[in-house]
Amino acid sequence: MRAATLSFLLLAAATPAAAAGYTVVGDAIPAPLEGAIGDAARGRAIVADRTVGLCVLCHSGPFPELHFQGDLAPPLDGAGSRWSAGQIRLRLVEPQRLTPGTIMPAYYRADGFERVAPAFAGKSILTAGQIEDVVAYLSTLRGAK
Repeated sequence: MRAATLSFLLLAAATPAAAAGYTVVGDAIPAPLEGAIGDAARGRAIVADRTVGLCVLCHSGPFPELHFQGDLAPPLDGAGSRWSAGQIRLRLVEPQRLTPGTIMPAYYRADGFERVAPAFAGKSILTAGQIEDVVAYLSTLRGAK
């Protein structure tokens, strides 16, 4: 029984998430979402904007112009040294896969929610292009805090 369960979990971890159109391999999504090419400058703007990415509500980072950065989650400084682009991508797309029970939202998920306002129904927090922009930016953060 244990071997069958392990086999199922390993198979599930390496199969595509059909509705979302990406493939998880181990602890990463190696390919860019929808073939999008990220731009680090746009990614920084998304991460630093409290109304778009919402990242600095929980994370701190190299944003000297922003006051009151979060301390609930790990600092973003050094993200590019700690994780590959694919690992960063999975953390944005399906953070609960790596950290069950995390409060970090799945930024690319668009369904399976309860009590969603009609204006947001069927929409993800970030688009594939925005996810790739954030991946491009976080990949540049090499210094550790």
